[in-house]
Amino acid sequence: MTRVLIADDHPAYRRGLCLMLDGVDGLQVVGEAENGLRAMELAQEVAPDVVVMDLRMPGIDGIESTRRLTRQPEAPAVIVLTMFEDDDSVFAAMRAGARGYLLKGAEQDEIVRAIQAAAAGEAIFGPEIAQRVIAHFATGTGSTSAAFPSLTEREREVLQLLAAGQGNASIAHALMISLKTVRNHVSNIFTKLQVTDRAAAIVKAREAGLASGS
Repeated sequence: MTRVLIADDHPAYRRGLCLMLDGVDGLQVVGEAENGLRAMELAQEVAPDVVVMDLRMPGIDGIESTRRLTRQPEAPAVIVLTMFEDDDSVFAAMRAGARGYLLKGAEQDEIVRAIQAAAAGEAIFGPEIAQRVIAHFATGTGSTSAAFPSLTEREREVLQLLAAGQGNASIAHALMISLKTVRNHVSNIFTKLQVTDRAAAIVKAREAGLASGS
């Protein structure tokens, strides 16, 4: 029986994942944690074989929690299950010691297979993440040579137009996408650049030369 601990700060998603995994032969969910600190505490109490870890959580995040867990004696294997697929997140998780990296939205059989592989000492990545890892090593430095490697190509286009002084409506027209889609991209950009408003994002973009069309 593979003992699984789930760490995610969204109660509904965490509960759904618990119910899904508890119905699989050979797996037993032995604990739920709402943040990285609680994940480390529960790991000491229930001794899981595998921890399924979200990245962005309040307090101690998934990266730091993974780093601390994997350095313990008889450490559990950690699989990251998150919505973030940028290079920064992927490679930070790998450096922290994660044995797997999947995106939320992965099918049940893919998550179960990753847990079983990690418990057996293997490493497994979702297809999207595997492509990023391959591309990174194939080019030597991967996409980290570009400004803001955490951004998708579309987000870079939106940021470049932001830096050029265009508003959301103008960006939507230029890229032939909806205004709602622009707003979503802008929100993602703020999160990834760790800024709180357009002005701060524009400053970062211009410092990186995006406004000049780089």
